[in-house]
Amino acid sequence: MSTISIERLNVPGPKAQALLARDKKVVSHAYGRVADFVMDHGRGSEVFDVDGNRFIDFVAGIAVNSTGHSHPQVVQAIQAQAEQFLHISSDYYHEAWVALSEKLASIAPFDEDAGVFLGNSGTEAVEAAIKLAHYHTGRDRFIGFFGGFHGRTLGSLAFTASKAVQREGFTTIPSVTHIPYPNIYRPILAAAPEDEDAGDTVVNFLENVVFKSVAPPEDIAGILVEPIQGEGGYIVPPASFFPRLREVCDQYGILLIVDEVQTGVARTGKWWAIEHWGVEPDIVCTAKGIASGVPLGGIIAKQSVMSWPAGAHGNTYGGNPLACVAALATLDVLENGGMENAATQGDYMMARLKEMAARHPSMGDVRGKGLMLGVEFVSNKDYRTPAPELRNRIVQTAFEHGLLIMGCGHSAMRIIPPLVIGPDLINEGLGIFEYAVTLAEAEFGL
Repeated sequence: MSTISIERLNVPGPKAQALLARDKKVVSHAYGRVADFVMDHGRGSEVFDVDGNRFIDFVAGIAVNSTGHSHPQVVQAIQAQAEQFLHISSDYYHEAWVALSEKLASIAPFDEDAGVFLGNSGTEAVEAAIKLAHYHTGRDRFIGFFGGFHGRTLGSLAFTASKAVQREGFTTIPSVTHIPYPNIYRPILAAAPEDEDAGDTVVNFLENVVFKSVAPPEDIAGILVEPIQGEGGYIVPPASFFPRLREVCDQYGILLIVDEVQTGVARTGKWWAIEHWGVEPDIVCTAKGIASGVPLGGIIAKQSVMSWPAGAHGNTYGGNPLACVAALATLDVLENGGMENAATQGDYMMARLKEMAARHPSMGDVRGKGLMLGVEFVSNKDYRTPAPELRNRIVQTAFEHGLLIMGCGHSAMRIIPPLVIGPDLINEGLGIFEYAVTLAEAEFGL
């Protein structure tokens, strides 16, 4: 355990408590809050609440604040644009919209020329992707994955399968058949032959069971998949999975749609997580970290796929000028050091976490790429028994000692700091994290 001095904060303080009371009266209870943190301001990878308490940020707005909080280059770009104009609607044109689309096309993870459609969020990006896939192929059905999260609007919700509460009480469209995601640590499918890994097992199940029993491949418009599952537990698939999936898509004329909303924009040390497997998708969904906190999402598709005509899809705020200039500044920061830092600091954090796991009985697995890291918490390492209550206790204890962190999946923890974070704050944050793990293990008798 870290030897640094770690003090417990008085949280929530009186100003925070007053705002929490006001929030309770008027804000929808549909939101699921993680901790009683009421933000006042942030700088880089640190945030401060309304009572003056300082926290290290290992959440980054759920992978949104890729350049940290209030990066001066991003703030300057927004301020300059705000003096020019705030909105013109997507019925007209402006330079920042074109420039951003050109930039996104230039970093697309495929060789073919790219087309870009911009919207406001990740779920809107997914909606656009499935609508485009349906139009382009003329097919009605899709394949999704258990554990996947793609948004909460009705189209994207049809694919989301990470928590039952997110779907309970809602009828979804379109027709989606879910299959297991290849989870090496905790497989859903029965054991495969010794010469077959988890990725092959899933794709074989798709071809030999799903296609033959419930979803003919000729009816499938697209397969929507996260390169690394986010809400599902930060699950990293085996090396075989995406090459096999690409082969299946090519064989049956199915579009491969990658949801890079959480994994993309340099989060894993590359522009797009799918690049780690050397596979070209047909459509990429992006949002979250693309504009450092200004709402923006969209799709990048092969020009041959983006075949819909004028008026087939649109929105009022697509190509919003503030979002576009924020995104251009964000991509510039990431291209000039941020992406390299994500890879370097990610390797360092991975090594630290694995070393930590060796002496903590609750840390069953450490996984991830770049600064998208997950820790699976268990009550028994031999049986890999999930420990969600212990994980939740760690989240709360870390908050009480000055670290923002949050869970994912059934019993995993996600670690997703800003991509510009330095080693000093990483070490301080990991010290608080290990302190919280130690306290929780003692409380749960581990």
